[in-house]
Amino acid sequence: MARLKVTQLRSAIGKKQNQRHSLRSLGLKRINDVVVKEDRPEIRGMIFTVSHLVKVEEVE
Repeated sequence: MARLKVTQLRSAIGKKQNQRHSLRSLGLKRINDVVVKEDRPEIRGMIFTVSHLVKVEEVE
């Protein structure tokens, strides 16, 4: 299964609560944090919610 590398680029300060919760659920706490997650629909949904705050790359 494909994996996604998610990097937080912008702060969650002043953003909506659901966006802050999505970042935390992805495992991102601060700018430049990087996590690798399985490419699953629920992960894609969280990434879509915070797409303006993160960068996503596909890794093997």
